[in-house]
Amino acid sequence: MGLLSYNATTRFDIDDRTLVHLEAVIYAKLRRGEAFLFTWSRAAGEGTGRTTVWMNRAARLAFRRRHDTRIPLNQDWVARLMTLANSPAGLHELPESDETAG
Repeated sequence: MGLLSYNATTRFDIDDRTLVHLEAVIYAKLRRGEAFLFTWSRAAGEGTGRTTVWMNRAARLAFRRRHDTRIPLNQDWVARLMTLANSPAGLHELPESDETAG
């Protein structure tokens, strides 16, 4: 299980594979100076609900993966996550494959 830390006050527990794909989208958006919303479900031990943060260049972000292995990017998944990040609703949970949604 990986970790995304936002401004040292908010933490998102995310599996390593998902985290690598989120990193790609977040870095791309922030490199271009584009701010966006990021929403994620709370970890099971934190109760129910979601947390939303405003991602921008001033945010202090830290990405930590549990395993030190290279995870190949699924370009289709990155593209779908980027579409979400560019939408008014912002970046949020999305399964890697459309097949899992049906």
